[in-house]
Amino acid sequence: MASRTATELTHPARDQLRFTTVLAALSDPVRLSIVARLAAAQGAELACATFDLPVSKSTQSGHFKTLREAGVIAQRDEGTRRMNRLRTADLEARFPGLLELAITHGRNPTLGAEAGPQSR
Repeated sequence: MASRTATELTHPARDQLRFTTVLAALSDPVRLSIVARLAAAQGAELACATFDLPVSKSTQSGHFKTLREAGVIAQRDEGTRRMNRLRTADLEARFPGLLELAITHGRNPTLGAEAGPQSR
């Protein structure tokens, strides 16, 4: 995924993380599965190529970019690989409990699916 001509990766600082941006990044089932997989790695970094996702490589790259730009993951290039890790401490400091909820739903994608829209 990384190339010699790759641009520098930018990450928002902890105080720049925005709730709505993080929620939008976590609203996609593929991105939730990425978050759950990184959580299972328990702080270890995983290369983009190690994820078996049901999307094309370009779509996969877009999902990782969305998560990075929202501040959910940190990425760094290592040779030709792009390494990923969850920004657990930053997310927990800004939005306590949100990441754990996302991880739970990423591991069980059908959780809550039967509820449907709530009426007032």
